[in-house]
Amino acid sequence: MTAITLLDKVLYTGKTHTSGGRNGESRSSDGRLDIKLSPPGSAGAGTNPEQLFAAGWSACFIGAMGRAAGAQKVTLPVDVSVDAEVDLGTAGDAFFLQARLNVSLPGLDRATARAIVDAAHQLCPYSKATRGNIGVEINLI
Repeated sequence: MTAITLLDKVLYTGKTHTSGGRNGESRSSDGRLDIKLSPPGSAGAGTNPEQLFAAGWSACFIGAMGRAAGAQKVTLPVDVSVDAEVDLGTAGDAFFLQARLNVSLPGLDRATARAIVDAAHQLCPYSKATRGNIGVEINLI
């Protein structure tokens, strides 16, 4: 069993209020996020938790790549991008997630790009939260 890391210092707390579950709505305490929710694949007008998770993880991962690149004395390309795919599925009677991060680092050689991606995967809080809990692939595209 892995030990839980306790924070020494809280840097930020994201706060939301959600009602109605996958057929509801969610709003952040500062009002910057105000969204409708719909089940994946439905005709509803809202987004879903899997899309939100993919957006958050990919944004965080780009930040982690920036830190990793800086530590390696490499400049990230301005058009760096991450296409995140989060699958909701079943195994037996239980629901699970799995994910792929498809990373584009144009202009960097493959070895340098792989070193940055691997280091970012160790730094990113989303990567840490999912490690050993869900299937994750990190692909260079």
